[in-house]
Formats: sequence, structure tokens, C-alpha cells
Amino acid sequence: MKLEKSELIGDKTIQISGSKSISNRLLILESVFRNIKIGNLSNSQDTQLLKKALSENTETVDIHHAGTAMRFLTSYYSIMEGKTTVLTGSGRMKERPIKNLVSALKDLGAEIEYLENEGFPPLKITGKKITQDKVNVPADISSQFITSLLLIAGKLENGLEIHLAGHVTSRSYIEMTLDILTRFGIKNSFEGNTIKIEPFNGETQTTDYEVESDWSSASYFYSICALGRKTIHLKSFYKKSTQGDSAIAGIYEKFFGIKTLFTEDEHKITLQPVPDFVFPEKIALDMNNCPDIAQTLCVTAAALKIPFDISGLGTLRVKETDRLLALYNELKKLGTETEITDLTIRSVSFGEPEEHISIKTYQDHRMAMSFAPFCLMGELNIEDEEVVEKSYPMFWEDLESVVAH
Repeated sequence: MKLEKSELIGDKTIQISGSKSISNRLLILESVFRNIKIGNLSNSQDTQLLKKALSENTETVDIHHAGTAMRFLTSYYSIMEGKTTVLTGSGRMKERPIKNLVSALKDLGAEIEYLENEGFPPLKITGKKITQDKVNVPADISSQFITSLLLIAGKLENGLEIHLAGHVTSRSYIEMTLDILTRFGIKNSFEGNTIKIEPFNGETQTTDYEVESDWSSASYFYSICALGRKTIHLKSFYKKSTQGDSAIAGIYEKFFGIKTLFTEDEHKITLQPVPDFVFPEKIALDMNNCPDIAQTLCVTAAALKIPFDISGLGTLRVKETDRLLALYNELKKLGTETEITDLTIRSVSFGEPEEHISIKTYQDHRMAMSFAPFCLMGELNIEDEEVVEKSYPMFWEDLESVVAH
């Protein structure tokens, strides 16, 4: 995808699809408990793959690159009594660790086998009744592992108590899950490092659930607004959001002078640049609770040549690609040298961008979309542009609607 040097057109409105995180949680709950009607479901490839898997009665389920689907379905198939399922995915998916989740499920009595490499998909899962109700898991693992357990917990005969050992990673995503469970009448608590879910033997309240639009997807327009310094409107977003990535609003106001104005009755937000904003000398930030927007922030800071030191990024190593290494490689092309560790990325120096920038995406949707706003600074090419299908299929059309060449 060749992106010419562009200018932002002010006052355009974008309707972003429903949150992938919320949609995927609701699809599992709908299959487990029924009585849920979902509106504004995400049109992302991940969500469509999960929906397809849940609707088909096949012995082998291939979820391709969809990491959330792999994690949520591992627990889901574990409680499908009498059903045996082989859960597999792409080559990259077979490299993504799932041992912590499988170990927790096996501790509870689930029957799961590794079919190739220990600790990695594909898995053979034989569904059975689970009666054990207590499990210990490391707190610093992916929040999706913990959410996977929470989504089935209410269906377990004795409920579930999870003790998280250590410092909790991406706490906001766990709280999002618990908020959704509460809405459906499933009682829960999260005190200290212990989560309790009570057993729910009846039917959930019949509920129409309108999914809020995806704040991760909104992040790219915050970046565009920060670089283009003109107003953009986005729909449908809530002021009291349960999505961890809604932190983008506060982050971009503080460091890039982009105010977020809410129009409550329309569920619309307006991204409004502060006139004559003075950019900070440095951005120092712990993004442990919102690591999925770190790439966006790094590219924005690199484009504006603002030094940055971002921590709390341990989960980025095991995403669609090693996102920290990918950032290290591709930010060089923008003229930004960085240093990375297992948990951090920081800028070292800023120089001139390459003459012909071509950004590798490493089969990672967020690499494509986080670098795209740089088109407001100069021409660039995004390789393998169709990777955006994973989370935001309409991204290129929406980008085209707010910029002029």
C-alpha cells in the first residue's frame, strides 16, 4: 500500500466497528449462557473467525492468526462435555505460548493434550464436567488467559476462585470482563489478587448488548490528529468505557495536546487539537494496562521527534510478532534509533527518514495501522497491507476519507 504525502481534512466523521475485545467476550458468553443479543459486533477477522468456530460442530477448529479465539476456545471446549476438539491455527499461532492457560485448566481437572510441541498449539481438548473451584495462576501472564477462565467460570458447578501470584498485567482487561459478567447477573469480586466467580445455574438475563466501538482502532486517528492538527469525529464511544485502551484519550491530551470532547446523546467523540500546544521535552510512560496502543504512541512521538521511554510492555514480545523488535527495526526507517529490553522501548536519537520508506508489517495488523499516520509527514509504503483485516477491515478506506493528497 503506497501512501502519498497527505494533509488531514478537518471535521470528518468516522464510524468505527465494535470493540474486538468486548465482541469476543460476548460471543463466548452467548454460546455458554444464551439469551444475549449483540449489536455493533466487531467486523474484525478475529471476531468473525471466533463466531464461525462457535457456530460449527466440527472436530477440528482452525482459528488461523486469531490469538484471542485460541485462548477463549481452549477453556470453552474444556467444559463441552462429551465433545473432543482439535484446536489449531497458523504457523505463527503454533509459536505462541499457551502453557499457563492449559496448566491452569488441567489443575482444575480439564483434559487437554499437546499434539506437537509442549506448551504450544495445536491442542486436543476432551470436554468434561469440571468441579474443582480453585486455581493459582501467575499474575503477569496475558490477561486473555485469565479472561478465558472467567468466561466459563459461572458455568462451573462450584464457580471459580483464581489467585493471581505476583503483579497483575493488563488489569483493565480483567475488569472489563468482570463488568460484562456483572451485566448478565453473574456475581463476582476482585479483591487484592483474588478473583471469585459464583456459580450461575439459571439463565442469564435476556440482554441487548450494544458493543462500544474499538478504542484500539480509535488510537490511529488520535495519531493522525496529533500530526495533522485538525479536528476528527469518531462514533460510537462512551465516556465511561471499560476498555483499557480508552487511556489513549488522556495520554494524547497530556503529551500531544489532543482534547477528547464527548457528545453523550450521539455517543460521538471529537478529537480537537489544542492551539499552540507546547510538546513535552520527553514522554515517560508505563503502558502495562494498555500495551496495544504503544506502537501508535511510539510512531507519533518519532514523527514529532519527541524523546520517549515506554515501560510495561512485556506482553508485546508474544503477540502476532515480537512487537518490540519490529518497532526497533521499522522506527529506524523513520530516522529514530531506539533501545529495547524485554519490557521497554526508549528513543536514543532522531535523524532524517529514509528516502524511500517501506514498512514491514510482520503479519501484524497494528504495525500497518500504527505507521500509516506517518503519511502526513511524507510518502511511505506499507507492505502486506491486508493484515488490517484482523482487527479493522475498513481502515484503509477510513484513512482515505480523512486525508487529501
